[in-house]
Amino acid sequence: MTANAEDTMVIELEWGEISINLRPDLAPNHVARIKELVREGFYDGIVFHRVMDGFMAQTGDPTGTGTGGSGQRLGAEFTSEPFGRGTVGMARANHPDTGDSQFFICLDDASFLNGQYTVWGEVTDGMDHVDRIKKASAGSQSGQVEDPDAMVRVRIKADIDA
Repeated sequence: MTANAEDTMVIELEWGEISINLRPDLAPNHVARIKELVREGFYDGIVFHRVMDGFMAQTGDPTGTGTGGSGQRLGAEFTSEPFGRGTVGMARANHPDTGDSQFFICLDDASFLNGQYTVWGEVTDGMDHVDRIKKASAGSQSGQVEDPDAMVRVRIKADIDA
């Protein structure tokens, strides 16, 4: 699927940028909400609080603890789209309809998540930058990161190009 500027999210890290092709064809409500949050500046400065080597990098919690959000829950938009390296999915609690602002980027194949989490994007450029995000200590069950890396700024490409 070809990305366009309105459906491209750019995450600026201290060492480079990550481009994510948003997928409204898979998750229109999630993409619309993510764009709202990006345009409000919600994600600027938020850390990757949970990063597990060989699995995923999670962010989007303004408290940095894994328990916070924007306060607006989203209903699940499950599809058959697989979770592979570079897939962006919505984090949630045990109930499927608890997605909010937290999301994760898969560092490797995570097909065990297929059909259980909402896929709303895919990294199209900068996966090497994703790989550099500080990970939790080896053996950490929670994946909580000590002194985590942050998203400096997050923008929709159409707003950058304007």
